[in-house]
Amino acid sequence: MSRGNYKNPCLTMHQPWASLLVHGIKRIEGRSWPAPIRGRLWIHAASKVPDEATIKAMEEFYQEIYAVDGITDIQFPQHYPVSRLIGCVEVVGCVTSDELQNWDALPQGVRLEGQTNFCWLCEQPQKLIIPFEMRGYQGVYNLENKIYVAAARGLMPSQNSFKVKFPLPDPKDPFSLKPGSIPCTIQEKKALDSEQVTSLTAAIAGAKAAATQFSKKGQSLQTNNICDYATRSKSKVIEGDAAESLDNPVLSSGGTSDHTYTTRSKNKGTQMGEEVCSESSSSRVESSQRSVVTKREDRNTSIGERRFDPGSARIMAAAIRNLKPPS
Repeated sequence: MSRGNYKNPCLTMHQPWASLLVHGIKRIEGRSWPAPIRGRLWIHAASKVPDEATIKAMEEFYQEIYAVDGITDIQFPQHYPVSRLIGCVEVVGCVTSDELQNWDALPQGVRLEGQTNFCWLCEQPQKLIIPFEMRGYQGVYNLENKIYVAAARGLMPSQNSFKVKFPLPDPKDPFSLKPGSIPCTIQEKKALDSEQVTSLTAAIAGAKAAATQFSKKGQSLQTNNICDYATRSKSKVIEGDAAESLDNPVLSSGGTSDHTYTTRSKNKGTQMGEEVCSESSSSRVESSQRSVVTKREDRNTSIGERRFDPGSARIMAAAIRNLKPPS
């Protein structure tokens, strides 16, 4: 199904994102443009071999967002093949990141995947038993018929058991799940403690840094989404805790009601949210300043003296800076 001239549509993606998608770990494919199709989308892995820093950053990102829903036993791919057709998914809809992050019908971890303008919603991941070597192209394109015929025979469902179902607003219209179809209202969210906020912020910053090596817009690391998300979560849960403490007062060892503790937690939680957001802002400024210094040093270093991958260094530096706990 498509609104363009597509037959057996395919999308070329960089690794490790391509394999994470067909293995069912990645449920959202982020793009700067809305999905032009519904139904099966074949996934082709681009020719760039992913470095260890990129793989580590993305695996840590998914470990953190799955942990929000209490899932810790994720089986990541053993290999990330390149220049291969590796599997397919079913694109069931497309929404904006704001709509996804506030869609209360979805698990919290899925909502945290929405870090781009448009989020392609993917179900039914399948991988090829034997990946097909082929050339990729930009955008959505059609598979050659001979490749499609051979590939369709070699599919097997992904073993990942963390599948998500995205409900259609109109089950009779496959294109009903589109930007503007989900009410963008702030929903109540599960509380995130300060440790979770710190680790999530670091994981998202690392994932964004990994993705920016393929972006034309530079190295800006935006962690505002998780800061806002965490602050809203704290606010909602503090209100709930305060109401619960009035109905079920629990005395502490000092003999005071738990309501006092709730008030202190509110102040501490608000301060923590502000500190994390403040740190994220200062990290972006620091990242920009260090980028200028790095470029200057690169110009003064001969080719023979370079012993490291600049892309990997930037990814690791961004992740390390964001791992520092709030002061």
